[in-house]
Amino acid sequence: MSNSHSPRAADRTHRRTRTTDSHWIRTGGTTSYPPLTADLEVDVAVVGGGVAGLSTAWELTREGGRSVVVLEADRIAAGVTGFTTAKVTAQHGMLYDRLRRTRGAAGARLYAQSQQAAVERVAEVASVLDVECEFERGPSFVYARDRAERAALKSEAEAEAEAGLDAAYVEETGLPYPVAGAVRVADQAQFHPRKYLLGLARDLTAYGNTIHERTRVTGLREGTPCRLTTEGGHTVTARDVVVATHFPVFDRALLFARMSPRRELVVAAPLPADRDPGGMYITEEGAKRSVRTAPLDDGRRLLIVTGESFTPGTADVPERIGILDEWMHAHFAVEETMYRWAAQDNDPSDRVPLIGPFHPGARHTYVATGFGGWGMSGGVLAGRLLTSLICAVKPPWTDLYDPRRLWSTLREAPTLLSQQAEVGKHFVGDRLRTTHVDSVSDIAPGSGAVVRLNGQRCAVHRDDDGVCHAVSARCTHLGCLVAFNEAERSWDCPCHGSRFGVDGSVLHGPAVRPLEQRSVDGPDAPDSPESTDGPDGAVGS
Repeated sequence: MSNSHSPRAADRTHRRTRTTDSHWIRTGGTTSYPPLTADLEVDVAVVGGGVAGLSTAWELTREGGRSVVVLEADRIAAGVTGFTTAKVTAQHGMLYDRLRRTRGAAGARLYAQSQQAAVERVAEVASVLDVECEFERGPSFVYARDRAERAALKSEAEAEAEAGLDAAYVEETGLPYPVAGAVRVADQAQFHPRKYLLGLARDLTAYGNTIHERTRVTGLREGTPCRLTTEGGHTVTARDVVVATHFPVFDRALLFARMSPRRELVVAAPLPADRDPGGMYITEEGAKRSVRTAPLDDGRRLLIVTGESFTPGTADVPERIGILDEWMHAHFAVEETMYRWAAQDNDPSDRVPLIGPFHPGARHTYVATGFGGWGMSGGVLAGRLLTSLICAVKPPWTDLYDPRRLWSTLREAPTLLSQQAEVGKHFVGDRLRTTHVDSVSDIAPGSGAVVRLNGQRCAVHRDDDGVCHAVSARCTHLGCLVAFNEAERSWDCPCHGSRFGVDGSVLHGPAVRPLEQRSVDGPDAPDSPESTDGPDGAVGS
C-alpha cells in the first residue's frame, strides 16, 4: 500500500540530512573492555572485533581450546557490523547462476552448503548461549520489477536449487507493490547482530580469554611466533594471528587490488505489524533496494531499507539519503523516519569472500575479508573455517575461499583491471582539480572541501560554530585525495574506502594512520606544486 501522498513527502528528498547511530547500536547495549596496557602472550591474536573477529575468537575458545585475545581499535560490534542490515542468509543476490558458470556446479554447492551452515550456526549458538538476539526465521527473496529480468531470475532459481537451497521461482511476494518475478529461498534468518555478538563476547571472556577495546594494532611481524605492536607501544606475541578488520590493515598480499569499496545508506521507520512484508527482500535494479523488518518493543515492526550504493567519497550523501527516504515512504505505510545510517562493504572481484592464509608465504597469519555485503553469514563462516585451519583441519570449502586462489584472480582479470582503472581515475583525476573550492571562505558551516593552502591540498571542515579544522587531503593508505561526506561529517577516500574524522582520526581502514594536521592561518596560498603527492604508505603494509 502506497503512502506517497504524505504531506511531508514533497520536501523530504532535498533535506540536508545527517546520519544517526544504527538501530543495533542504539538498542544493543554498551561495552567497556579495557585497552591493552601491557605486553601479552596468547595462542591466537584476533585483530578486529566485528562479526568475523568475534566469531573466530569464540570458535577458537569453545571448539579449538585456544587462548585468545581480541584487539579492537574502537568498540566491539560497533564498526561495520554495527551498521549492517543483519540478514543471515545463504541467498546472496543473483549469485548462484554466476557461480555455477565460474566455479562449476560443485563450487556452487560448496558455497551454498558453507553459507547455509553459517545460518544454522547462528541459530545453534544463540540457543546454546541463551542469547536474546531477536533471531527470526523467514524466507529470503531476490526480485525484479522489470519483466525482461524473468529469464535471469528463473536461471538463478534453478542454480540455487541445484546448489542445494530450498529455492523456487515465484511471482507473488509480501511486498506492497507488484514484482515481475522473484527467487524465494525458505528457512533463512535475521537477527540483532550486536546483541548476538556481545553474547559471544561475554562467553569467551568467561572462559578466561580477553578483549581489549581502544587498542589499535599498527604493526605485524610474522614468524614463529608472530608479534603484533599497538599504537600504545605494547606487544602481543601469538602463535597465530587472524586479521579480521573488514579491510585488512596489513596487506602483504595486496588484497585491496582485488576488492572495491561500496557504501550504502539505510533508512528505517516504524511499521504496523500487520503491514510486515514477511521476509527479506533485495533487488539489484536501480541503485539497489534491500528490505527487512525487525521487532520493536511496542509490538510494531521497524522497516529497514538499504540502497543508493556508491563508491565512498563520490556522492552527495544527504541527497541520496533523501532519495532513499522518499522511496521508503512512497512504497510502505511507515511512520516518521526513526533512523538514517550508512554501511560499507568490500566487493571481491570474483564475488567470493577471501578467507584463509593471508598470502602465499603465510604459515601462521590468516585473513577474513571481501564479504560483498553478506558479512553476517560470511563472518560466521569465517569463524568456523579459520578455527578449522588453525586446528589443522581442512573443510571441503577451504579452496573455494582461499585468498591465494590465483586461478580465480586470472579468470577475473577484466574486473580487476576495471577496478584499478577506477582507482587510477581518482588518484590522477582528482589532482587535476587545483581545489574542490577556491577558498576557505567558500566553505559553509557544517560542510567541508579540499582547498589549497600554503602550497598544500588541505581537507578543511567548518563546524557549526564557524570554526575551521584542517588536515592533509591525502589518504594515508596510498595517497588518493579524500572528499567530504556531509551526512556523516567525515573525509572519505574513493580509492580503497578509508574514512577519517574531521580531526583526521581513522574511522575505517585500510588506512591505519590519521590525516596530518594542517593550519588554516594566513592567506590562501596561490597555486603551486606540492612537495609530494605520493602515498604515505600504511604501517605494516
